[in-house]
Amino acid sequence: MKLSLQDLLIGSHPDHGTQADAPAPIRRRVIASKTSRRRLSLALQGGGSFGAFTWGVLDRLLAEDDLVLDAVSGASAGAVNAVLLASGLSEGGRLGARQKLERFWRRASDTAPRTQSGAALAMATSVLSPYQFNPFNVNPLKSLLASEIDFDALRANPSVRLLIGATRVRDGKLHIFREKALTLDAILASACLPVIHHAVSIDGEAYWDGGYSANPPLIPLVSASRASEALIVQIMPTAGAEMPTTSSEIAKRMEQITFNSSLLRDMDALAAMRSLSGAEPGGSVLSRKLRKLHLHHIAAEESFPLLSQSSALNLDWPFLLQLRDVGQAAADKWLSGATDGLSS
Repeated sequence: MKLSLQDLLIGSHPDHGTQADAPAPIRRRVIASKTSRRRLSLALQGGGSFGAFTWGVLDRLLAEDDLVLDAVSGASAGAVNAVLLASGLSEGGRLGARQKLERFWRRASDTAPRTQSGAALAMATSVLSPYQFNPFNVNPLKSLLASEIDFDALRANPSVRLLIGATRVRDGKLHIFREKALTLDAILASACLPVIHHAVSIDGEAYWDGGYSANPPLIPLVSASRASEALIVQIMPTAGAEMPTTSSEIAKRMEQITFNSSLLRDMDALAAMRSLSGAEPGGSVLSRKLRKLHLHHIAAEESFPLLSQSSALNLDWPFLLQLRDVGQAAADKWLSGATDGLSS
């Protein structure tokens, strides 16, 4: 079934910059009224360094003055981008959000282990648990986020609705941390790969990466959002280049399938729920939302064909900039109405 879709924004759009040291200037428009502005919610998928593609998408969306972000859901790298976006908007508006996203990804690259260390980590995770090779639970992401995000201020005055997904270890179920419950540990829980990091304990409950249960949280986003349009930013490849035969190729393909399965499941569920909601007059609040919903989709692999052969652990700055640039271009194309709608 093909979901009802429409172009989000129409009209001309400026060229965007690709300089690494400063965001492109934000275009100012004459806005007729506040009610004429378009409301959009975002579902941001996780996928390690591929999240730099989402950075590019967000950077381009933030250049649109007549676009209002209502709610943002995310898991893993999607959760990191979501909280950076929200924090930046609260502290410095659109420009502040663009600067914060760029600064984080630059610092993530600067502090990342080099190729040789990355290979050693991959070897260690294949034979040892993080409780063995990383007994002190060293996590560079913790210090990066702590220095970038004022969680107390974000909880007190959230700029958007936030839905951060983490997987509860004891039963494998999705847990959503909303904006009033956001802490540093909540984001670390959402991005906790169990082969690399210790489980994150919050209020006596252990959590792993949110990508295992919802990547990203899509149905909760639709339920929480007041916008009739939602955009999924998918960064994990769905198609493998060829049949994997080596252990590393098999592991990578298994990871791609695992971290896409929940998204594909939720998209099918939404299509079924939408079909059923159309058959009953009135119905629940969710049913009425589904009848009005226009769901859009940007997939990184469509703009970056070699993504399936790339490593989600690659934090080299040229690679991140390349992903950012194609993310900006993909968002620009989508805003111009040149992309096809999402089928489900």
